[in-house]
Amino acid sequence: MNISGLQKMTLLDFPGKMAAIVFTQGCNYRCPFCQNSSLLTLNEALLSTEEVLEYLNLRKNMLDGVVISGGEPTLQKGLKDFIKMCKMLNLDVKLDTNGTNPEVLEDLINEHLIDYIAMDIKNTYDDYEKIAGIKKVDTKKIKRSIELIKSSGINHEFRTTIVKGFHDIDEIEKIASYVEGSKYFVQNFENSEGVIDKSLEGFTPKELKEIDDKLRKKFPNARVRGIE
Repeated sequence: MNISGLQKMTLLDFPGKMAAIVFTQGCNYRCPFCQNSSLLTLNEALLSTEEVLEYLNLRKNMLDGVVISGGEPTLQKGLKDFIKMCKMLNLDVKLDTNGTNPEVLEDLINEHLIDYIAMDIKNTYDDYEKIAGIKKVDTKKIKRSIELIKSSGINHEFRTTIVKGFHDIDEIEKIASYVEGSKYFVQNFENSEGVIDKSLEGFTPKELKEIDDKLRKKFPNARVRGIE
């Protein structure tokens, strides 16, 4: 695994669990709103797999699980073996993914190696390339990943980071229809030093409330994060 960072503890990123977060390097997208732009390309690993596992082993009686995020973790050749080692420590595993590698997802699901999946859906299928920052997106793979996750029986959520100029309520509702019946979270774009395109803007609190009200009326399992 090419690991660039370790957050030693979080109560927010793995629902109901105290977890550590492992950040992998490398991504096949170049989303302009990405908060982790330093993880997009493969550089020298900052942490070895052995170092991370050593920490997890020392904290296995305090931690409930580990979140594997990125970057895009399913690009990592050592992902499956790393997850197996986490499971040997009796840790639950949450995988964050963009859904571009359904074959990897299917294998991990079939092997019962994942306890929670969070998949980012960038935009409607027609506009995926605009937000993914690359010329060609195989949306068949995105659709396949969605169906795999929905039918897996594993706890999961889908989520979309919304950005002005890229998303509107009609598009958000269309995305929600792709995952109807599953938990779907909309999260507002926030500018930061790590963002690729610093000219981007998020939505105002009033606009977010309007989006949330409209979403909930049509899709009971959909909501804007941060709005009760």
